[in-house]
Order: sequence, then C-alpha cells, then structure tokens
Amino acid sequence: MKSLIILRGLPGSGKSTLAKLLSEDGKYPVFSVDDYFTNENGVYHFKFDENHLAYKHCELNTQKAMEQGSGKIFLDNAFTLEWEMEPYFKLAQQYNYQIHVLTVENRHQSKNIHAISDEQIQKMAQKYKVVLF
Repeated sequence: MKSLIILRGLPGSGKSTLAKLLSEDGKYPVFSVDDYFTNENGVYHFKFDENHLAYKHCELNTQKAMEQGSGKIFLDNAFTLEWEMEPYFKLAQQYNYQIHVLTVENRHQSKNIHAISDEQIQKMAQKYKVVLF
C-alpha cells in the first residue's frame, strides 16, 4: 500500500527534521509549504501575500509524486487547521494512498527556524485541533 505521511505540529517541533529522517535520506519525497519560500541556496524568505501560492505548490508537488507512484510521500507543514489537510486527503483517495497523520511535539526545546514569535506560536496552538474519531 502506498502511504501519504502528514507530519503536523507547531513551528520548531521538528517536523522537517523527522521528515528527512523518515524519507531515508531522500529515497522518498518530502514536501512542505516552506519549499516555495526557500531558494536554491537554502535561504528562507516568507512572503505572506504569496502563502496561497506556496500551499498550491506543495499540493501540486504531492500530486505529481502520486502520479509517479511513489511508495511513500512525506508532508511537513504546521497543518494547524483541518482545511489545510483536506486537499491531501482528497488526493490520497484519488490516487489510492493510505493516510497517516503524525503530530510532532517540541519535546527537545528547539526554536523554530522561521523567526516566528512565541506569541504567534501560542495563537497557532490555540487553533490547533486533534481529531479524536
């Protein structure tokens, strides 16, 4: 069975680090909204007015990997809101991928690499929902 593994959690939780580890050194693709804002030198520059384009970019990359039949695909985004995951649920159904959603927590006291303030992370945490059914 092909798998779509969604790693969700607040900034600084270690989603990207875990995704790289689980992808077996790039054997399986890892996609993130952050990819859109990261240049070829690895420099991240967020532009709020282009955030919707970043979401679409991640979704299209995921769809291409599914079309190519990748055995596993990893997504590492905050996914604090349910609607952010919905397009991937639809793609998984369309391309017959089993979905796994993993919540990553910052138990290692790391800081986020995007300079998101603690206040903003607290706001994100208040919106963060875990589905129990």
